[in-house]
Amino acid sequence: MKIRLKAFARFREVMGAEQVLEVPEGTTLQGLLIRAGEGSGRVQGALFDGNDLKEYVVLMRNRQRVLRRDADCEVLVDGDEVAVFPPVAGG
Repeated sequence: MKIRLKAFARFREVMGAEQVLEVPEGTTLQGLLIRAGEGSGRVQGALFDGNDLKEYVVLMRNRQRVLRRDADCEVLVDGDEVAVFPPVAGG
Protein backbone atom coordinates (compact mmCIF):
# COMPACT_ATOMS: atom_id res chain seq x y z
CA MET A 1 0.00 0.00 0.00
CA LYS A 2 1.12 3.58 -0.61
CA ILE A 3 1.34 6.18 2.16
CA ARG A 4 2.18 9.85 1.61
CA LEU A 5 4.59 11.19 4.23
CA LYS A 6 4.97 14.96 4.62
CA ALA A 7 7.60 16.60 6.80
CA PHE A 8 7.60 20.16 8.06
CA ALA A 9 10.11 22.65 9.46
CA ARG A 10 13.33 21.00 10.68
CA PHE A 11 12.08 17.52 9.75
CA ARG A 12 11.78 18.70 6.14
CA GLU A 13 15.50 19.49 6.20
CA VAL A 14 16.43 15.85 6.94
CA MET A 15 13.54 13.96 5.33
CA GLY A 16 12.57 16.10 2.37
CA ALA A 17 9.20 17.80 2.00
CA GLU A 18 7.18 14.83 0.80
CA GLN A 19 7.59 11.21 -0.17
CA VAL A 20 5.36 8.28 -1.01
CA LEU A 21 6.37 5.06 0.72
CA GLU A 22 5.27 1.57 -0.25
CA VAL A 23 4.62 -0.42 2.93
CA PRO A 24 2.94 -3.76 3.67
CA GLU A 25 -0.63 -4.07 4.93
CA GLY A 26 -0.83 -3.71 8.70
CA THR A 27 1.97 -1.14 8.95
CA THR A 28 1.58 1.20 11.90
CA LEU A 29 2.34 4.88 11.95
CA GLN A 30 5.50 4.18 13.94
CA GLY A 31 6.44 1.44 11.48
CA LEU A 32 6.15 3.95 8.65
CA LEU A 33 8.50 6.34 10.43
CA ILE A 34 10.97 3.54 11.10
CA ARG A 35 10.85 2.71 7.39
CA ALA A 36 11.39 6.37 6.48
CA GLY A 37 14.49 6.44 8.68
CA GLU A 38 16.06 3.25 7.33
CA GLY A 39 19.48 4.00 5.93
CA SER A 40 19.58 7.55 7.25
CA GLY A 41 21.09 8.22 10.64
CA ARG A 42 19.96 11.85 10.39
CA VAL A 43 16.30 10.92 9.98
CA GLN A 44 16.52 8.21 12.63
CA GLY A 45 18.20 10.63 15.04
CA ALA A 46 15.66 13.39 14.39
CA LEU A 47 12.63 11.16 15.07
CA PHE A 48 13.76 8.49 17.53
CA ASP A 49 15.46 8.13 20.85
CA GLY A 50 16.50 4.50 20.62
CA ASN A 51 13.31 2.67 19.61
CA ASP A 52 10.94 5.34 20.95
CA LEU A 53 9.66 8.41 19.15
CA LYS A 54 11.11 11.56 20.63
CA GLU A 55 8.76 13.43 22.94
CA TYR A 56 8.57 16.51 20.75
CA VAL A 57 7.44 14.75 17.54
CA VAL A 58 3.96 15.88 16.50
CA LEU A 59 2.06 13.44 14.25
CA MET A 60 -1.03 13.77 12.09
CA ARG A 61 -2.85 11.17 10.04
CA ASN A 62 -5.23 12.49 7.40
CA ARG A 63 -5.17 15.90 9.14
CA GLN A 64 -6.13 14.45 12.51
CA ARG A 65 -3.71 14.59 15.45
CA VAL A 66 -2.34 11.23 16.62
CA LEU A 67 -0.84 11.04 20.07
CA ARG A 68 2.76 9.90 20.07
CA ARG A 69 1.93 7.09 22.49
CA ASP A 70 -0.60 5.70 19.98
CA ALA A 71 1.77 5.69 16.98
CA ASP A 72 2.70 2.03 17.46
CA CYS A 73 -0.94 0.86 17.34
CA GLU A 74 -2.33 3.26 14.71
CA VAL A 75 -2.62 0.98 11.66
CA LEU A 76 -2.42 2.76 8.32
CA VAL A 77 -4.48 2.05 5.20
CA ASP A 78 -3.70 2.59 1.55
CA GLY A 79 -3.80 6.26 0.60
CA ASP A 80 -3.28 7.67 4.09
CA GLU A 81 -1.38 10.91 4.50
CA VAL A 82 0.95 11.24 7.48
CA ALA A 83 2.48 14.56 8.54
CA VAL A 84 5.40 14.98 10.93
CA PHE A 85 5.96 18.30 12.74
CA PRO A 86 8.39 19.54 15.35
CA PRO A 87 6.84 21.37 18.31
CA VAL A 88 5.27 24.69 17.41
CA ALA A 89 6.10 27.72 19.49
CA GLY A 90 5.36 31.33 19.03
CA GLY A 91 5.14 34.59 20.72
